[in-house]
Amino acid sequence: MVKHPDVEAGLKDEVPWSDSLTNYDKEHFTTYMRFLDAGADDATYEEMAQAILGIDPVEEPERARKAARSHIDRANWMMTVGYKELFAG
Repeated sequence: MVKHPDVEAGLKDEVPWSDSLTNYDKEHFTTYMRFLDAGADDATYEEMAQAILGIDPVEEPERARKAARSHIDRANWMMTVGYKELFAG
């Protein structure tokens, strides 16, 4: 796999899900914001997987789709629920 310079270290294919903020969320908040920005620009999941996660959607279409979807879902959760924990206490 080619390492893309813009890809954050430690990214997983599937976001560890929790009903509360996780260390993964804190470590990859910038990645979530990149997904939200890309979505606002009408980027496809293939484009997001390639640019943000460094996954080639041609070589690994299923992995690219699942990884992008996982991060998009968590990014949306962060913006509707999780952000509250960032500013609590």
